[in-house]
Amino acid sequence: MSVLSGKKILLGITAGIAAYKSANLVRLFIKLGAEVKVMMTPASKDFITPLTLSTLSKNPVHSSFYDTENENELWNNHVELGLWADYVVIAPATANTLSKMANGTCDNLVLATYLSAKCPVYFAPAMDLDMYKHSSTKENLQKLQSFGNVMIPATSGELASGLVGEGRMAEPEDIVAFIESDILSKLPLRGKKVLITAGPTYEAIDPVRFIGNHSSGKMGFEIAKQAANLGAEVFLVTGPTHQEVKHSFIKRIDVISAEEMYNASHEYFNEVDIAILSAAVADYKPKNIAHQKIKKKDATLSIELVPTKDILASLGKIKKQQFLVGFALETDNEIENASAKLTRKNLDMIVLNSLQDKGAGFATNTNKITIIDINLNITEFDLKSKTAVAKDIINEILQKLDA
Repeated sequence: MSVLSGKKILLGITAGIAAYKSANLVRLFIKLGAEVKVMMTPASKDFITPLTLSTLSKNPVHSSFYDTENENELWNNHVELGLWADYVVIAPATANTLSKMANGTCDNLVLATYLSAKCPVYFAPAMDLDMYKHSSTKENLQKLQSFGNVMIPATSGELASGLVGEGRMAEPEDIVAFIESDILSKLPLRGKKVLITAGPTYEAIDPVRFIGNHSSGKMGFEIAKQAANLGAEVFLVTGPTHQEVKHSFIKRIDVISAEEMYNASHEYFNEVDIAILSAAVADYKPKNIAHQKIKKKDATLSIELVPTKDILASLGKIKKQQFLVGFALETDNEIENASAKLTRKNLDMIVLNSLQDKGAGFATNTNKITIIDINLNITEFDLKSKTAVAKDIINEILQKLDA
């Protein structure tokens, strides 16, 4: 999965012959899972039609502040367009547009949106050789980069004038690769490896029955997705669950029992930087597993249970540089019990869930957590979606690692 998957990209097209490449650029963004909207300068429509771009992007193309043929038409709000985008890409960016961007000129929708954007802006220059080498162009390129915009360098090749040299817009595939690489290089967990456990474990009684719990695995999967989206290589060890995840940075390891989860966690622990154990591991398992289905004969059935291996405590004993995070689900004396667990198991942080809080716990789309760190500092969070909770957890870890 590309880092652009699920992202909102606003593509600005200006009046250069390289605008014909923008159709393929839209197609590539869509193919990688991005949502694309296109805005055009009025003159750029002489080089490529809005119909082509709206068909490829599956969104209306914006080229003016309002529809001149319909006086009742609402104006195209450049502020909303700028706020909608995760990334703005201006490609091609002509010498004329670059000059206006650098000096704050605002005479069309593309420029107004650029000046309103709060997100990262990429621009791909495209012009003839002498224009590209002109001192004013060089000055504008430097100025735009000093504003925090990211330039996708022009390449050398045959130009529209027939000259051969620098000024040719980068090919769409290279533009996409450049943006992906730049985003990845800035992700806070880039180069980090993270172990995450999720879901329940099932402890077999016989071939058809087991001891389990109501954990859905949603929380662990959301944490895994958030870590991967921030650049981490994630090892997701999960018990039986209906949750799914598709991300090139996530390796999913399916297990069933606490013993299997213990073994898988220890297999990957030594190579990770962060371990987040959110799985609801069974505390007990049957001492003896029947090889055949147990027949119903008596009014009662007694099963002798023995403790499972404590995965969290075992990792706490052997941890070196790893940042180890545990979870605690409590029904009473929540802070006291969670704090004791953090100390006892040699954790760096613990995430507390209370079953007393409505909307928290198993099989819900929301959660309400309290985070306790190694110094017993307590941070409480409001009830949120599990996606938002995952972001809070990862952000807290990042803050502790940077401290």
